[in-house]
Amino acid sequence: MLGKNLIMMGIVLIILGIIITLGAKLGIGKLPGDILIKRGNMTFYFPVATSILLSIILTLLINFLRK
Repeated sequence: MLGKNLIMMGIVLIILGIIITLGAKLGIGKLPGDILIKRGNMTFYFPVATSILLSIILTLLINFLRK
């Protein structure tokens, strides 16, 4: 059971790494709904829409792989 969970976490991390690497080219991280505030030398970025999208994708992936 532990081995299967470790393999699943590894697969999820690999997929997440690929998404992050290719995300800039695909527009992930700059979706409408992501919050970006720039004031002077401070920048605040909170990817609300991107987080929701990744959550949905990972939930579907994990549910698909469990069956």
